[in-house]
Amino acid sequence: MTKKWTVALVLLLLCGLAYSELQNVQIGGELRVRYRYYRNTFTDQNPGLGGFRREIRIPNFFLVKRPIGPRGVSSIFDWNGRGADWHLSETATLLNVKADFTNNVSAFVELYDFNQWGEDFRSNWITGADNRARTADDVEFNQAYIETNEMFGMPLRLRIGRQALKFGKGWLISDMLTPTQRLSFDAIRLTYDVDAFSVDAFAAKLLENGVTEEDGDADFYGIYGTYEAFKPLQVSAYWLWLRDARSLNDTNFPWFVEWLEDIFGVDDYDVTNLHTVGVRLFGNAAGFDYDLETAYQFGNADFYGPGFRPFGLRYGVTDADFDNWAAELTVGYTFDTTWSPRVCAFGNYFQGHDNRDISFWDWLNPFYKPDASVSFNRLFSDINHLPVVNDNGWLSNFAQAGLGVELQPTEAVRLHFHVAKDWIVAPFDYPVSFKLGRFRVPIAPALSFWTEEGSDDIGWEVAFWAKYNYSPDLYFLLYYNHLFTGEGLARGAFIQFNGTDFSGGSDDEDADYVFLMSVLKF
Repeated sequence: MTKKWTVALVLLLLCGLAYSELQNVQIGGELRVRYRYYRNTFTDQNPGLGGFRREIRIPNFFLVKRPIGPRGVSSIFDWNGRGADWHLSETATLLNVKADFTNNVSAFVELYDFNQWGEDFRSNWITGADNRARTADDVEFNQAYIETNEMFGMPLRLRIGRQALKFGKGWLISDMLTPTQRLSFDAIRLTYDVDAFSVDAFAAKLLENGVTEEDGDADFYGIYGTYEAFKPLQVSAYWLWLRDARSLNDTNFPWFVEWLEDIFGVDDYDVTNLHTVGVRLFGNAAGFDYDLETAYQFGNADFYGPGFRPFGLRYGVTDADFDNWAAELTVGYTFDTTWSPRVCAFGNYFQGHDNRDISFWDWLNPFYKPDASVSFNRLFSDINHLPVVNDNGWLSNFAQAGLGVELQPTEAVRLHFHVAKDWIVAPFDYPVSFKLGRFRVPIAPALSFWTEEGSDDIGWEVAFWAKYNYSPDLYFLLYYNHLFTGEGLARGAFIQFNGTDFSGGSDDEDADYVFLMSVLKF
C-alpha cells in the first residue's frame, strides 16, 4: 500500500511540474571546517583501516552463558595516557540550488562532501609521483526533492524525495550526525502549517531489500504536531514507528531441524517494531525559559536478539522488547543586566537495562534461555550530552545533571560554562577479581555466575565554549570538555551505541576533548 501511495504522489507532482514555469533560481551553501583533539580517551587507531583498535577487556570464556551483546566485553576506549592521543581536521561542504516555478512548485538539490584533511592528497613528496584522487566517498546528494505549497488551496505542503528531517530541537530526529556530518532521508513529508500550530506526517525508506526479500525492508514513519500560539507554553506531541523486517537466523539447518526449532521457540525472530511516543513542553516568559521533553518506547525488539546469543550457546533471544523511558529538562533564567547572564539547570535520563548477569541455577540449567539488554534507542539524534565520551546521539543507559551559566559580553560573542555529574543507569556486573597492577585478574574464570556489582559512576565533567559571530554569515566556535573519569566508566558499562557497546578502559585517567570550528553560510 505504501508503494502505491508513493507512485501516486510522484505522478501528482510530475503533473504539477508539467504545468509550471521556471520563475527563479537561488544558489546557496555552507562550508564547515573543524579541528578535533581527544586526550586519554581512545585506543590506538587501526593502521590503514580507519577507526580505533578494539581491545578485549574480558575474554568470552570468562563469560560462559552470559548474554553480553554483539561485540562482547571489548572497547575502543582506554582512559589512559600510554598510547597516542587522537586528533584530526575535517571539512564539510554543502552546495544547493533551489528552483521556484509557478503554481507554488519548487525543486531543491543539495550536494554534500565530507572529508578528513589529507584523505585525497595525491602527490608523493618523496618521489614526486602524482596519482588520481580516491573518489569513492566524495560528493553525494544530501537532498533532492520536489515541493508543492498551498495544495488544494490549503496551507498544505508536500515534499517528496531525499530530504533532511529535523523535528523540535532534534532530540530524536535530526538533520546532522555530528557537527560536520549530515543526515537525510528518502521520504515523503506532508505538512499542515498555520500560525497557531503545525502537523507533519512522513514516511521514509531506510533500507530497500525487495530484490532479495519480499518483506525485508526497513521503514520509518511518524506524525509530529506542535502548538506554538502561546509563547509561555508551547507543546509538541509525536508518534514515531520504525519497522525493520529483515530476516534473522541463528542457524540454517535442514527443514526438519528448523521445524523442531519452531516447536521449541528458538531461531524464530519476528519483525522488529519500535514505537516511540513523546511530548515536549517549552516556552519563555519574564526572563525564564524551559524545555521538557519525555518519550516512551515500546514494541518488539527481535533485531537485538541474535546479538545477545551467549558464549557457548547456539541461539539468541527471541522475545526481546522495547520498554524504556527517556527525558530531558532544561530550565534557565536570563538577567536583564550587563552581559545578559543566563543561569540554567539541566538533566537527562535515558533508561537502560542490563540483563547480562546469570544466576547459579541459570549456569547449571541446560535449557537456560537468556534475556536481551535493551536500552532507550535515540533513533536519529545528534545531540551530544557528553562529548568527551563521544556521545554523538548514541549514548544511552545514562543520566546527567548539571548547572551552567552563559554570558553575552558583546553582541558578537557568547560564552558558556557548565559543570555536570554523569551516571550509568544499569551498571555492568564484573567477574569477581583482584587487581594486579593496572590489570584485574578473575578469581574463578569458569564460574561466570560469580560476579560483583558494577559502579554507576561515569564521573564529573566541566565544559566551556565560546562562539564568535564574525558576521551574519560566518562564526567561529571553540569548545573544551574535561572529564574526571569515574570508576563506572573506567571499568566499563554498556552505554555506547544505544547501550549495546562497552565503554571500559585499562585505567582511570582524566580525559579531555577540544574542538575549533568555523562555519560560513552563503
